[in-house]
Amino acid sequence: MFGRKKTSENPAEMPVVPAEEVGAAPRQKKGPTPTRAQQEAARRRPLVPDDRKAARAASREAEAAERQKMRLAMETGDERHMPLRDRGPQKRYARDFVDARTGLGEWLMIIVLVYVFMAFLPNTDLQLWLTFSLWALVLLVVLEGVLVSFQLKGRLTEKFGAVERGVRWYGVMRAMQLRRLRLPKPQVKRGQYPA
Repeated sequence: MFGRKKTSENPAEMPVVPAEEVGAAPRQKKGPTPTRAQQEAARRRPLVPDDRKAARAASREAEAAERQKMRLAMETGDERHMPLRDRGPQKRYARDFVDARTGLGEWLMIIVLVYVFMAFLPNTDLQLWLTFSLWALVLLVVLEGVLVSFQLKGRLTEKFGAVERGVRWYGVMRAMQLRRLRLPKPQVKRGQYPA
């Protein structure tokens, strides 16, 4: 009643497996099991190394090597050494989708820089026009971000099922960066949307 379900009512019907087929050959023990004190003594290292300068230099070299691997991964698209923020198939898909697009958001900073220089012109009518057009531009970029978010959600849901948390925002923020300055570097050409 409360036990595991039986596959067969009659135990005589169950197949018999010879003992030699069940497991591998038994291993030989190579001596007594070490005590806890022996194991701790074998793992014991000094808290402060004898040569602090050498330890610090070795630590710096290891960190520099790790940064170099990460930088190279950001340029080549190798996800094994990328930061956690950029790893995963959904984030790769979002990157490829955004990199295949051409959008207004990626040019926002350059356009704003031009607006700043034009704002120093003495013409007040031009300054008023620049102010209103800048607000219109910001509104267009926000609408483009919402559009990218919804497009990404639809494509990710279609391909992966559930959308991971933060992937849509990741794609929108990437769409706001100049293509040349994006990290990880774009791996697809414009118009080459992921399947």
